[in-house]
Amino acid sequence: MTQGGTGPAAEEDKGGLRTALAGLTTRGRSFLAAGVAAAICAYVLGQSDLLRVGLLLAVLPLVCATVLYRTRYRVAGSRRLSPGRVPAGSEARVHLRMDNVSRLPTGLLMLQDRVPYVLGPRPRFVLDRVEAGGRREVSYRVRSDLRGRYPLGPLQLRLTDPFGMCELTRSFSTYDTLTVIPRVEALPPVRLTGEAKGYGDGRQRSLALAGEDDIIPRGYRYGDDLRRVHWRLTARYGELMVRREEQPQRSRCTVLLDTRGVAFQGAGPDSAFEWAVSGTASTLVHMLERGFSVRLLTDTGSSVPGEGADGFAGASQESADAAGMMMDTLAVIDHSDGTGLSRAYDVLRGGNEGLLIAFLGDLDEEQAGVLGRMRQRSGGAVAFLLDSGSWGREPTDAPGPSDRGEDRLRMLRDAGWTAVTVPRGAQLADLWREADRQRTHVASTGSTAGGGDS
Repeated sequence: MTQGGTGPAAEEDKGGLRTALAGLTTRGRSFLAAGVAAAICAYVLGQSDLLRVGLLLAVLPLVCATVLYRTRYRVAGSRRLSPGRVPAGSEARVHLRMDNVSRLPTGLLMLQDRVPYVLGPRPRFVLDRVEAGGRREVSYRVRSDLRGRYPLGPLQLRLTDPFGMCELTRSFSTYDTLTVIPRVEALPPVRLTGEAKGYGDGRQRSLALAGEDDIIPRGYRYGDDLRRVHWRLTARYGELMVRREEQPQRSRCTVLLDTRGVAFQGAGPDSAFEWAVSGTASTLVHMLERGFSVRLLTDTGSSVPGEGADGFAGASQESADAAGMMMDTLAVIDHSDGTGLSRAYDVLRGGNEGLLIAFLGDLDEEQAGVLGRMRQRSGGAVAFLLDSGSWGREPTDAPGPSDRGEDRLRMLRDAGWTAVTVPRGAQLADLWREADRQRTHVASTGSTAGGGDS
């Protein structure tokens, strides 16, 4: 919850009465003009009754402006987003709360929040008289089909007098940010090549060094089995120490997103690049749910979450936190100026990188060769190749990859990738199953061995 601070009447108005007069409405200005005109006519014609009417018309808006300006309301505002991170195409609700912290009741308040045009129309609310110490709560919904980070606020209050002669507007200083992340599609639990099970379903474990003196000790934690207490080390360190003979290892998965501007054509929520971003988000979430230690890698060589030397989410970091960091990155990711994948290749150190899943745009022969070398540095590799040329065509055109896309697909498969072409409008879940069928077919012919859950 974000406190908006103190509202309109708590601030000293540097403009004085000039600011109040500038807030006259059309009605107030009309009354003032009519009053002045009537007074002039009364002076010229010598009509005292008309002069009194003119003075009444001219004084009324001035009195309203003065009273409204000198009214010292103290109003505190707050805003709460539910949720603060929402997938593209889904709605979030914004809750606004106004508290009258003064000893005087307020008059009519008009509440307005500033939102970017992509989130919908600007919300406006009319709040009736708020008693001293009272509270009013309102809410509105926002929705965007475009991912990104959108500021909400600052909140504005508009004060009016009972006759509608004058309006004064004040703004709070704080704002919140709504993060619209890519759409996430649920994926089936198929078996992809080259990686063992994740941390949840069947754990890989590495034994500690053999021998009682070589075990790796750690301090006793509440709930540890007392049979694991190492009394010799306990006596040496002066506190309870337990054996740590075996340590669970989380299988690794690197998800590579090709962001090169030259690799994609088109723009908008239905473009090839947006499909690749959404597919990357879906894969990251799916692999985290399966218990893998996951990282996001782009063609620029940047790695998220980037914790530790290997760039993967460490065991000390919750999967939800890691997913949040990667989703926030994907919410604002855009095309890069690079033309190659060599920086991403440099990040992959050796054959212990685990499973590599790539979402790729158009490839030339050189970049296909770089991907072939990437395959040698991973335990298994799956590629989803988007042919931007076919995505750029109208939906009524014949689907299917171009000849160049077929050549690149063949090169990846020859290098050991499980490569799947992505036609326009394809569902990632169907392609996920297609990758599994392709792996199964290759394994049945003896070209590939091994497998694991993902």
